[in-house]
Amino acid sequence: MLGILFVAFSNAFAIWPAQLIRDAFDLMKEKLELVADNNEKSLFEETKYQILIFTALIIGSSLLKGLFMFLMRQALIIMSRDIEFDIKNEIYMQYQKMDSAFLNTNNTGDMMNRISEDVSRVRMYIGPAIMYTINLFVLFVLLISTMLSVNPKLTLYVLAPLPILSACIYFVSSIMNKQSEKVQEQLSKLSTFVQESFSGIRVIKSYLKEDYTIEKLDEECNEYRKRSLKLVKVEAIFLPAMLLLIGLSTLITIYVGGKEAIAGNITMGNIVEFVIYVNMLTWPVASLGWVTSLVQRAAASQKRINEFLDVKPEIFNTNFDKEDISGEIEFKNVNFSYKNSNVPVLQDLSFKVKAGESIAIIGKTGSGKSTIAHLTARLADIDSGQILVDGKEINKTNLDTLRKSIGYVPQSIFLFSETIEANIAYGKTTTYTREEVEQAAKVAAVHDNIMELPLNYKTIIGERGVMLSGGQKQRISIARAIMNDPKILILDDCLSAVDSETEKTISDNLKTAIKNRTTITISHRVSAVKNSKYIILLDDGKIIERGNHDELLRKKEVYFQLHQKQLLEDESIN
Repeated sequence: MLGILFVAFSNAFAIWPAQLIRDAFDLMKEKLELVADNNEKSLFEETKYQILIFTALIIGSSLLKGLFMFLMRQALIIMSRDIEFDIKNEIYMQYQKMDSAFLNTNNTGDMMNRISEDVSRVRMYIGPAIMYTINLFVLFVLLISTMLSVNPKLTLYVLAPLPILSACIYFVSSIMNKQSEKVQEQLSKLSTFVQESFSGIRVIKSYLKEDYTIEKLDEECNEYRKRSLKLVKVEAIFLPAMLLLIGLSTLITIYVGGKEAIAGNITMGNIVEFVIYVNMLTWPVASLGWVTSLVQRAAASQKRINEFLDVKPEIFNTNFDKEDISGEIEFKNVNFSYKNSNVPVLQDLSFKVKAGESIAIIGKTGSGKSTIAHLTARLADIDSGQILVDGKEINKTNLDTLRKSIGYVPQSIFLFSETIEANIAYGKTTTYTREEVEQAAKVAAVHDNIMELPLNYKTIIGERGVMLSGGQKQRISIARAIMNDPKILILDDCLSAVDSETEKTISDNLKTAIKNRTTITISHRVSAVKNSKYIILLDDGKIIERGNHDELLRKKEVYFQLHQKQLLEDESIN
């Protein structure tokens, strides 16, 4: 509202100089005629003084116009930046709420493009586009009312090209909208490709795929250029057409105005005044093409933003009561399959682990081991059956409390481009000490490796922990899970990248760490699960054997065969 007020004042002071110039022009004509008739030189001094007054008034009005224009931009452009801030936060919060299915379905590059490029285009509409639109509207109202008060006939002639202008804008807008959507779609594809290339640069280099990647990028860039040029060509036709129509208005002003002046209906000053008014309309009207482009691009971008904002997360918190979780977990006849696939991952799965006890899940790749970890942390919801936490259905448990109670070491490790200390303490919701961080690192058998680094715990490990080995990443991830002192600890194949000796050290250290904690250990190695109180063997999402290590060996079935096979493999390696 302040912006609109400042626009009105700015335009009022923009119009006033035209009226001052009209009066000055008419005054000069009148004085020159008097001088010619009377040859009175004293009139020169009087005229000079009056011209100085007009000059001072014109300069003053220009300064005031500039002041209110500055205030207008302060009000409207800053407002647009604030809204951009809010929209980006809203989209980011939406991303945080979304479940794994959404994040797996949508490309990272596309998600990044919507929160950056698309939001920027919406801001350009909310700020500059709205500002110029308001400016044009206010200027039109003020100018047309002023022009009508001077000479209605000349005003109608001057504004005659405007209906043609409106028709052009309507026609071109529809074309621009379609082209803008295509440009944004291709930009998302390009962003996705570049993001994946940067993330997988080591794979690209190791397979000597640099040339192939460059060719592929060239194809995507060419497609983006092609679509952008189509949009630019439309804009390129639009602007000259606007200027042509404005120029036509100027010619009409001089021709019709001259006839009216000869007829004595208006003064010569009025013609000058009208020419100034037409030129004042030149940029706002010419900017209609640019504003139209901004509006169409913003509409296309807002549509893309709304596609994500309108998605309702399938997993959300339904209980905000404060709860204490002990850690008892029970699966009752659980069936689960991923949405993009009709193949069942878990079938009629049932087991129970009491609070403070440990259970191990073992099986070949693709048997559904990691899916159990996802379901326990409620990163996905089951198709049928029940998952109970402390005897309460997991979808009725406070989701925030549940996840705070879980220390999760995923199969695919992710470390932030931060210090080692910050990565280990990442899950800590309260203040922590350096001693706590070191103790967690010692349990994960990574403390000695950290102390060998130049800055120890203050070492920045690079993007995704690029400075560390696979085993070191896994151990830091274990330290991070332990650091939060969770009631439930999920270790999803977290020792796959360490050697047998380090595995034994970590396993021995974890005996103390998992005491009084519910622990789910997931692995394909018997050596990693043999110390668990209870072991279940999965195959194609079904439990085919269950019991402790000794019981399963005595049965001499699948677990026994797996144990013998891995013993032989270890002996051959040694």
